[in-house]
Amino acid sequence: MPTIYEQLELHEGLKRKPYKDSVGKLTIGIGRNLDDKGITKQEAKYLCQNDVKDVVNQLADYKWFCKLDPVRQKVLIDMGFNLGVPGLLQFKNMVQALKDNQFIAAANEMKNSKWHHQVGKRALRLEEMMKNNEDYKE
Repeated sequence: MPTIYEQLELHEGLKRKPYKDSVGKLTIGIGRNLDDKGITKQEAKYLCQNDVKDVVNQLADYKWFCKLDPVRQKVLIDMGFNLGVPGLLQFKNMVQALKDNQFIAAANEMKNSKWHHQVGKRALRLEEMMKNNEDYKE
């Protein structure tokens, strides 16, 4: 006997990207109405955890990343989350500075980018973390 979940998937379909349903509501998954219901804080954190794991798994392929201390890894995970890992890897001079253990230079490369102007305080916080190897203060 099919479960209710299988029945709902049969009737609603399963879409991994947002779409407009038959009445124009933004929907995702198996009929989740994002316009009216949205997602819970717990669901948002679950999605974020999965996205962070994905970024970490991608960055773990790079020896230079694995050799960094946890604070600087956290900076790159944040940037990879924001830009996607391919976007992060476009910071070629920053990556080279990291390979050379030149952390002030890496922070300067972050500062001298379009990204810096796009993300505001996030960039300032991450640049300080990169330079000083100290986590941010709330």
